Amino acid sequence: MPEKTYAEAIVEAIGGEMRRDENVVVMGLDVKQAIFGTTRGLYSEFGPTRIIDTPVCEASFVMAGVGAAMTGLRPVVETLFGEYMYLAMDSISNMAASWPYVSNGVFRVPLVVQTFCGARGHGAYSHSQSTQAAFINTPGIKMVCPSSPADAKGLMTSAIRDDTPVLFYHHRTLLAMKGEVPDGDYALPLGRAEIVRPGRDVTLVSFGSYLHRCLDAAEALSRDGLEAEVIDLRTLVPFDEETVAASVKKTTRLVVVEDGRKRGGIGSEIAATIAEQYIDLLDGPIVRVAALDTPVPFSAPLEQAHLPQTDDIIAGVRSVFR
Repeated sequence: MPEKTYAEAIVEAIGGEMRRDENVVVMGLDVKQAIFGTTRGLYSEFGPTRIIDTPVCEASFVMAGVGAAMTGLRPVVETLFGEYMYLAMDSISNMAASWPYVSNGVFRVPLVVQTFCGARGHGAYSHSQSTQAAFINTPGIKMVCPSSPADAKGLMTSAIRDDTPVLFYHHRTLLAMKGEVPDGDYALPLGRAEIVRPGRDVTLVSFGSYLHRCLDAAEALSRDGLEAEVIDLRTLVPFDEETVAASVKKTTRLVVVEDGRKRGGIGSEIAATIAEQYIDLLDGPIVRVAALDTPVPFSAPLEQAHLPQTDDIIAGVRSVFR
C-alpha cells in the first residue's frame, strides 16, 4: 500500500466521495486554501460550486450545511478549531441531530462536520482543546476520532456515506503522520473499535493521538512484566461497548485515557457504562487518565502539566493493581 500522511488520506477520502457522488460538497472557513491540508487540491478539481469558502461564522455555515443536507446534498463542513464547535452548538445539537426525529424521518441530515482538536504548543484555551465531550450528550449524532492515516480515510469515507450527522475530530499532531493507506474505495464501519495490542493484565482504552501514548506506556509496562491490551475506540459515539467489555472480561482491569478534561469526559461515559453493566468482571477500580480541569495554558511547561503524559498513563495502570 502507498504511504500517505493523515491529511492526504482525508483528502483522498473526500475527493473519492466527491467523484463518486455529485451531491457531496465541501464548505467552511478557508477550505480553498486548506490551512490544515485536509481539503488541499480539491478546489482545483471541483471548483467553487462544490468547494465553498464561507465567512467566519461557524453557527451560520454549519447551519447552511444542515439545510443543504436536508435538501439532498451531503456536505462536509470544516471548522478550523474544536473550540469553534461551541459556536455551532445550536446548529449541531438542536438542528442537525434533532430534525430526523422531529420530522418523523421525513428529513435526513447526512452531514459531516470535521474539526481539529488537541494541543500542539502555545495554542492556549482557544486553539488547543479537545471538545468531543461537549457533544456526547446529544442524541442523533455520531462522533469519530481516528489515530492513523488508514483509519482516517476509511472512517471519513463511511462518515460521508452515513445518513446521520457525524462529527469528525482530527488531532492536530497527527496531520503529518505517515502510514500505509489502501488505494481506491476504502471504508471502515463506524462504531467498531480495534484491538491494536493484545494483552492479558489490563485494558487500556483511548483514541486519536493518545492511542500512541498508550502504546508507548504499554511497551514500557511490558518490560516489567505487565501486558496491557490497547484498544483504539476510533468511534466515540457510539463507542464499541462489546469490544471493551470482552477485553475487560479477559484482563479484569480498565484504564481509559484521553487528552480532554477528566470531569464529564469521554472516559466518564465509558467508565460508567462498564461499571453499570460489567462490574462483576472487574478486579480493581476503573481509572481515568485525562487533562486537568483547567483551561489549557499558553505556557509550554504549563501545557505539559495540564495534559496527561506517558508517565501518567503508566501510573494510572499501576494504581489498579494496588
